[in-house]
Amino acid sequence: MMRIHKILKAGVAGAMVSLIAASAYAAGGAAEKMTPDADVAKLPGVVLTQKLADGLPPSIKSSGVLKVATDLTPPISFHGEDGKLIGIDADIAAALGVILGLDVEMIDVGAGAAIVPSILAKRFDLSISGINDDPELEKQVDVIDYMYDATTIMTIKDNPLAIKGLEDLCGKKVAVPVGTFQAKMVEAASAKCATPVNIMSIPKMPDVLQAVRTGRADATVNGYATSVYTTEHQTGNGKGLQALPDIRLAVGYLGMLTAKDNPQLRDSVVAALQQMVDSGAYETIMKKWSLGPLAVKTVKVNDAANMPAD
Repeated sequence: MMRIHKILKAGVAGAMVSLIAASAYAAGGAAEKMTPDADVAKLPGVVLTQKLADGLPPSIKSSGVLKVATDLTPPISFHGEDGKLIGIDADIAAALGVILGLDVEMIDVGAGAAIVPSILAKRFDLSISGINDDPELEKQVDVIDYMYDATTIMTIKDNPLAIKGLEDLCGKKVAVPVGTFQAKMVEAASAKCATPVNIMSIPKMPDVLQAVRTGRADATVNGYATSVYTTEHQTGNGKGLQALPDIRLAVGYLGMLTAKDNPQLRDSVVAALQQMVDSGAYETIMKKWSLGPLAVKTVKVNDAANMPAD
């Protein structure tokens, strides 16, 4: 298996890191204080745990605020109809605030590529944004592996072309986001076809999905979590979409990021997340967003090398 859909390469020098991070910070949304919804607040394990709060870095303890970066990928993190940040990451961020005794300020930075530079430039303490763990990423930041993801195929409802795997995409029109892991996966599959895949590279994911809805494309290859959620919550004009959940390719981790010189924060977050896992709160949140199969049993750090590579 291979890495998942958002492999981020942020090998930039210090000055450029600061510039990009500052620009992203300015371009993103306003800081939103994350408070748990009633269903999350009542979960076992979502309680102030003084031992973990005491282990936080002095600067965060004194400010009482945890600054968190995110970007939008339903159902990981996205805006509800009222404009509020919701999703798995919003629920987890709010629960972490309770456990660690902190106010959590979460900001949509507007683009996933801005996350790593923002952490390196110390604009944020932590990212919770469904970034794929990767050994190259671990050289720059610490990655807290908090859930799995995979890649699947999406077609229009009822899968009329009976697609069962990548080999069935040969000769078909397949829409993919520009420059993504999924695009490379389809290119590799096409190279093995007698009749190559007709690859449609489209900049934005909503437009990729719309291409399938309207019949301009036969299918798309997409992250499992987003695909399952899109199947259950249809938007856009045209026919409904359907993820093929039995197809799980490129299984790997999604991770939260912290700076490498901030081990106290990393360890406090890992312990708080493990408390949520052990109490059942974490699994409940995952099931709330229809992603129970992607729940981890143990929260690990920088563990990408232990996932299958192909």
